[in-house]
Amino acid sequence: MLASTYPILDIFLTMLEVFLFIIWVYLIFVVFLDIFRSHDMGGLAKALWVIGLIILPFLGAFIYLIVRGGKMHERAAHAAQAQQRAFDAYVQEAAGSSSADQLAKLADLKEKGALTEAEFAAQKAKILG
Repeated sequence: MLASTYPILDIFLTMLEVFLFIIWVYLIFVVFLDIFRSHDMGGLAKALWVIGLIILPFLGAFIYLIVRGGKMHERAAHAAQAQQRAFDAYVQEAAGSSSADQLAKLADLKEKGALTEAEFAAQKAKILG
């Protein structure tokens, strides 16, 4: 009964509409995240972009992508790096090992012959830098 009143083409079109709607919601979400992640914009500029996205969502999102879309990846990568640094610092703090402890372990491994001079220098630079 349902197949006679709801042909296969309508099913595909409905699936396409749902898919496009999900993509649109995701795009708006990403643009909002990027607006609030941007440190190079002031509060007024952020407020104007948000108002533009609320009043004219299609046009506002497309204009935002054209004007500021090229740097979206850089801001996302910078935020991910900051999160990774914070996580690494937390793990190092939770593990309770200081730089001096790590250097002592490295020196011990070097004395035992497990590390070459170049490996020791590289690891030491990584710990200190």
